[in-house]
Order: sequence, then structure tokens, then C-alpha cells
Amino acid sequence: MDWGTLQELLSGVNKYSTGIGRIWLSVVFIFRVLVYVVAAEQVWGDEQSDFDCNTRQPGCANTCYDHYFPISHIRLWALQLICISTPSLLIVMHVAYRKERERKNTIKHGQQCPKLYTDTGKRHGGLWWTYLFSLLFKTCFEISFLYILYRIYDRFDMPTLVKCSVYPCPNQVDCYIAKPTEKRIFSYFMVAGSALCIVLNMSEMLYLIFKQKGNSPHPTFHDETCLELTKE
Repeated sequence: MDWGTLQELLSGVNKYSTGIGRIWLSVVFIFRVLVYVVAAEQVWGDEQSDFDCNTRQPGCANTCYDHYFPISHIRLWALQLICISTPSLLIVMHVAYRKERERKNTIKHGQQCPKLYTDTGKRHGGLWWTYLFSLLFKTCFEISFLYILYRIYDRFDMPTLVKCSVYPCPNQVDCYIAKPTEKRIFSYFMVAGSALCIVLNMSEMLYLIFKQKGNSPHPTFHDETCLELTKE
């Protein structure tokens, strides 16, 4: 996975972000993506091969591993990081759409025509709503993944030993998880990073709503010849 490309795309959103949004981006890439790439992948790299059960019954260890780890932490976190980053791309696409309209407006009416968009999206216009909905989507994704992790892995815990009695195990067997302490620490760290991002997203939504309350919902146009494109 090329996280650098994703970072480059999301960095373009900074121009239209608040200060809280810039902090969110730093938290995601420094405390989550960087930790994921540098450390977490290494800690979970041997999880299935080192999941050891005290039986040689064929298929028992694989079945028990699938029972206790229906989806790997590392894959779940990768999916989570992709999902929470994707809504920000809506802003990139919206900005590209605005630029294309500005280009067409300039071609049709000349350089002297006032710009269609006189703000950077920080008012109650279309880009403002796109930004607000992207924050809402990111918050929903974060909460959903935390809930999934909580339900599957019993309060984010990582036990040293699990007891398994699923078929084809001949009876209840003990299975041992590799590096449980390291995995528990990184689990808590990633959960804390996700919780911090939820707080930042909610704070930014409140900031946008209350700070921009009362602002003009639409940019002002000074030349009637330029109003034609705004109806699109």
C-alpha cells in the first residue's frame, strides 16, 4: 500500500482546512499511519504462524485462530485508515470542480469578469457543506471501526492464552498468542489515536457550525454577465 500517495492527496486539502483539520491530518499520518507502517505491521507479521496450540490435530490451530481472529488487527486498521481518509478526497474533487467552472467562466467572459467563487469554502456554500459532511463521514467510520474492534476482541484486550474447543479440535485445547504484551500496547495506542481523531472531528464540526453562523451563505457577484454559469 502506497501511503505516501494518500498523504500527498490529503495534503492538498490543507488549504481549505481549519487549524483543527491540520492537526487531524498530522495525528493520522504521524501517530497512526507511521506507527502502522513502522511498528504495527512487524508486530502482527507472525501472528498466525506463531499461534501455537497444545495439540497436533490437523486443522485445529487454523480453526481456533480463525475463531478468535476473524479479521486481523492489521488488516482492520488498514481498512479503517483508508475509510477515514477517503471522505477528504470529496473536498479535492469539489475543488477540482470549482476550478473547472472558473476556467470555463474565464474563457466565456474574459479575465475582467469577477470570479464565481470569492471565498475558500469557509462559508455556507457548497464546499462548506462538502467539508462538513466529510467530517461527519470520518467520525462515523471511526466510531464504527472502534465498535467492531471492541465487539470482536473483547474490549481491545489481547490475552496470552485462549481456550478453544471448536471442531476439529479433539477437546478443549490451550492456544498461545505470540507477543501478547506488544500487541496489547499497540492496540491501545491505535485505539487512543482513533479516539483522539473522533474528538478532533467533532470539535471541528462544532467550530464550523458556530464560527460560521450568520455568515453570508453565497458569494456576491458584481457582474450580471457572470450569473449565467452560477445557475448550473
